[in-house]
Amino acid sequence: MKKEIDDVIGMAWSDKISFEEIKKRTGLKEKEVISIMRKKLKKNSYVLWRKRVRGRPSKHRKKTRSKMNDYEF
Repeated sequence: MKKEIDDVIGMAWSDKISFEEIKKRTGLKEKEVISIMRKKLKKNSYVLWRKRVRGRPSKHRKKTRSKMNDYEF
């Protein structure tokens, strides 16, 4: 269980892995990942992570796709 939580935290920290990909790999929804991060990280680390992730297109693949579709030729 510890390793799985560590894996989720690692994926959540990565800018290249979206919440959708985390769900495919672990079955955890975005809210569940956020909850794990809140519980397992130090408060300052959690706050920094949330600021970085909030609104980041790479973490929200659906938002990225819709923006990419605007630029299709």
